[in-house]
Amino acid sequence: MVSSPAPQSAATSAAGLVPAGAAANTHGSRRQGLAALTLGAIGVVYGDIGTSPLYTVKTVFRPESGLTLTPEHLIGAISTILWALMLVVTLKYVVLILRADNRGEGGGLALTALAAAAVTGRPRLRALLLLLGVFGATLFYGDSVITPAVSVLGAMEGLQVISPDLAPWVVPGSVTVLLGLFAVQRLGTAVVGRFFGPVIVLWFVVLGAVGVHHIVQQPAILAALNPWHAVQFMTERGPQLLLTVGAVVLALTGAEALYADMGHFGRKPIRLAWSGLVLPSLALNYMGQGALLMGDPAALENPFFRLFPEAGLLPAVVLATLAAIIASQAVISGAYSMTRQAIQLGYLPRMAIRHTSAAEAGQIYVPAVNAALLLAVVAAVLHFGSSEALAAAYGIAVTLTMLITTLLTAVVARQCWGLPWAVVLPGAAAFLALDALLVAGCAVKLLDGGWFPLALGLLLFTVMLTWAAGRRRLLQVQQRDGLPLRPFVDDLVTDGLHRPTRTAVYPVADPHTVPQALLHNLKHNQVLHTTNVIVTVHFAEQPWVAPADRVLVQALGRGFWRVTLRFGFMETPDVPQALAGCAAYGLPVPAFETSYFLSRETVVPGARDHTLTPQTSDGLGRWRGALFATLSRNAGRVVEHFRLPDNAVVELGTRVQV
Repeated sequence: MVSSPAPQSAATSAAGLVPAGAAANTHGSRRQGLAALTLGAIGVVYGDIGTSPLYTVKTVFRPESGLTLTPEHLIGAISTILWALMLVVTLKYVVLILRADNRGEGGGLALTALAAAAVTGRPRLRALLLLLGVFGATLFYGDSVITPAVSVLGAMEGLQVISPDLAPWVVPGSVTVLLGLFAVQRLGTAVVGRFFGPVIVLWFVVLGAVGVHHIVQQPAILAALNPWHAVQFMTERGPQLLLTVGAVVLALTGAEALYADMGHFGRKPIRLAWSGLVLPSLALNYMGQGALLMGDPAALENPFFRLFPEAGLLPAVVLATLAAIIASQAVISGAYSMTRQAIQLGYLPRMAIRHTSAAEAGQIYVPAVNAALLLAVVAAVLHFGSSEALAAAYGIAVTLTMLITTLLTAVVARQCWGLPWAVVLPGAAAFLALDALLVAGCAVKLLDGGWFPLALGLLLFTVMLTWAAGRRRLLQVQQRDGLPLRPFVDDLVTDGLHRPTRTAVYPVADPHTVPQALLHNLKHNQVLHTTNVIVTVHFAEQPWVAPADRVLVQALGRGFWRVTLRFGFMETPDVPQALAGCAAYGLPVPAFETSYFLSRETVVPGARDHTLTPQTSDGLGRWRGALFATLSRNAGRVVEHFRLPDNAVVELGTRVQV
């Protein structure tokens, strides 16, 4: 069981919370115009849900659904889509969950950290919440694979509407677009991002405009605004209810982005964008597709692109492709951000993270994640071959994430907001019942492709838990075999040792044990620096830590100091810069007179260690031990992760059995 963020590396340990006086997110507090933020939110936040009209209505009325294109079924289905948007997106996310910010940040891991921090005194509940949050995070990666594949395929399928002869080019064209999209990730989104907002605004305006054109021709579709038609439609579905629910879910995919990107744009711009443009445009387009099918049932082949006149098909395909690329970019960037948060919180090994903007700390590129996503997305396109087939794989990861979000938000509402159980329980029960229905609707598609994102999520969940458990086990071994630091300093005999007048910094996971690198220095080099700084990096369960709360310094005597550096899980840990703040506490760490000595462990799986009791041992089995050893060997370097100067680092290795 995971009970706390696991030690991340030889230079990282599991930390508690930063003091309550820590300041809020300085990155998110920058003052920008409301209009600019709202435009940015439209471009980044709503790209995913904005491309849902490409395939949702077609999937609802696929042959196995048993639905006929009668006015009653069309009005009922469109009404169900509209009121699902109202209940799930507007009421649950826009009104309620956007309130659950962690110092201005949103998203699955931020919510998990907030909920876990609220129940610190209840370790079993805390462990359960952490497990739920980590599982929800792994499901996001499934969404990051499916969204680019289904969005680009759905857009490129407009080619076969232009001409059936172009149908064989849909899959190759989709793969080409995706290859180009992932290839430019290393350049960053700063330049491209300027066009995201205007393009998506144009997309939503077009969605609404073509919808209105067809609504005028079939005004009877306006009856879909009455929720009674949705209730009647759903109750009449009988045994096929779950199939219908599983298709309607496609209109909701992307709702999690509203919460995940709150730290970038703020609560108010996201709400304004939804109520002022996105929701009306989506509603008009869905009703427009229903109106089109009322007059021309043959348009079910592709009701979205059939909304356009023949002369407008090519521009519509181009615009849809741009919208799909933007929707894909949003989840790809989200996967990078999620990976960084998971690394900081101790659930993934270090990876190379490149910053693509000198001005925007949040714009990062993770090569390993980019390559893995590209392979998975292309495999999904080639395997499923159409947006309709991929739609079967879509939804289960999203709906499970929604259910987990509801559970975590209920804990936050009770523990952080102080709402009484009489308020929390009925609201949570209502949303959980709705989420459970959505999950069940997607579960019936498990064998038709729903297994794909679920299997990917379970695989990553296993990796994350193994890494966290392995780091805890490694720390236990180090604590058992290491020398206590305080007695060591008090009893140290320095006669005969060379004492360079430099500062030696020893990054460690356990600040109470003598660093292995220091022992190697004494044993092999007969060297003890004049100033020795034992540094531990703690990642707090909050996104940002105020500079005033960054450094904690403790003098141990005889030239030894113990320093704790605190960072939030959204921050880039710059250890040399943080150590410069030690001068205010009487410990100068001059940049050009400091060496960093790293204890680099080579992890090897070994037999179960019975000297660690069941209460203190994670008991890694043989295969988990081998997996952890593999992850450890391939983890990124501490030097890059903590921004240590290459020309001032000395690495001394040890072998550790887990």
